[in-house]
Amino acid sequence: MAVHTKHPVAAPPTAPIRATSGHLLLRGWCIFVLAAALAGPAWPLALGIPGTAVLVVAAGVVSASVWAVLRPPVQWRRLPWFALAYGLWAVCSLLWTTHLAATAATLVLLLVTTVQAVFVGAVLTWRELVRAMASALKWVLGLSLLFELWVSVVWRGVLLAGFARPDGGGADGAVVWSHDQLLSGGRIQGIVGDATALAFLALLGMVVFAVRFASRAPRRTLLAGWFALSAFLFFRAGSALGWLGAAAVVLVLATVLVMRTTKRAGERTRYYLVYALVAAAGILAVWFGRSQIFAFLGRSTDLDGREGTWALITAKALERPVQGWGFATPWPPRDAASAPWIADVDPALTQAHSVWLDVFVQLGLVGMVLLALTFFAYVWRSWFFAVDRPRWDLVADRPYSPVTLVPTLTGAVLLVQGVADSGPIVAGGWLLIVMLAFKIKQAPLLGRGASEERLVGEQGETERVPR
Repeated sequence: MAVHTKHPVAAPPTAPIRATSGHLLLRGWCIFVLAAALAGPAWPLALGIPGTAVLVVAAGVVSASVWAVLRPPVQWRRLPWFALAYGLWAVCSLLWTTHLAATAATLVLLLVTTVQAVFVGAVLTWRELVRAMASALKWVLGLSLLFELWVSVVWRGVLLAGFARPDGGGADGAVVWSHDQLLSGGRIQGIVGDATALAFLALLGMVVFAVRFASRAPRRTLLAGWFALSAFLFFRAGSALGWLGAAAVVLVLATVLVMRTTKRAGERTRYYLVYALVAAAGILAVWFGRSQIFAFLGRSTDLDGREGTWALITAKALERPVQGWGFATPWPPRDAASAPWIADVDPALTQAHSVWLDVFVQLGLVGMVLLALTFFAYVWRSWFFAVDRPRWDLVADRPYSPVTLVPTLTGAVLLVQGVADSGPIVAGGWLLIVMLAFKIKQAPLLGRGASEERLVGEQGETERVPR
């Protein structure tokens, strides 16, 4: 006798959605793009400028080809327009530049980096993007430690660009890749060849690894290990500016977490006023107490000679204050004919050690305004991306995601770095600004929107990535 039941029968369990091999390759390529950009200064040190140019162009061609095949959904009306306007003004400087070859060459780097930033933001979801950032930082930081260890154990001496040794035991006027100080207790520079750049990469690594840990990503023990490695490299880089960046990250993080606790209208206004007063007091304290602070950190009050460089560059910029002398980021090394201000400063320098002075001397006041608007728009959107509770319907109590902290904390890192270093407008820094600004505008809600969906399977059906 047949037995019938009205109880619903549960569907058999199904395997979780897994990425296809093609998508795994795509993610791997995005990790390479991010790692190559973050380690940007390492390429000319190792391959020279011609080799770096070939690598940049080849990577751009690959990404453009993949983009043409995949055609990821992009809301073209929601692009980072201020960043694109800055790039357009840089292109326009071809009309008045005094160093056409250098402007054209560095414009290729700027345009390829911008395209790469939009490409990565378009093909990866928010969670995949943060995961790719973590993987790229692991490569850069891990190789930095191995590189310094190799210099100390195998090379045993100062390493110059192009894997050369100093002539006659000196390195005056040469680009030093590593000072061989890992085992002696001094400052290390990593594969990027700059202690300040390494410090900010390590600080960014601590931010991203901590966010991944808080997101309950798999293999959290390894994430804790990578966080510890980042902290070690940050400490050994010995950058005074890096410590100021770390203080800014802690302040911004504390402010975001406090803002997330507000429940009534008007509460945030009081907090904003309090934090504005605290920030103003902190800036004044740093300015008037800079002698004591820099002495404690083992640095001179002129930021290791930067003030003299700034004075020379400012004087040169004031000769053409509106449009500047023409784009050249980074500076062509050791070639005064390619950038007229190089003749007055250290020929080994490739930047002004200040984002704003670099832009002022190259693109004038117009460029400075466009870059200021770029940073303002980025900070504004990333801030509310972090502090506003995710909501797209009547449900008003959805939990916050740690992933939303990444853009605003990255912005804090880059803004402080830009005070005395030009990293935020070169390679990895510029890629992060454009990529995160583009992603926020395309997907202001984590897990929702066209750019948060990806194609899986052979039939091209669209599956939502689990949040």
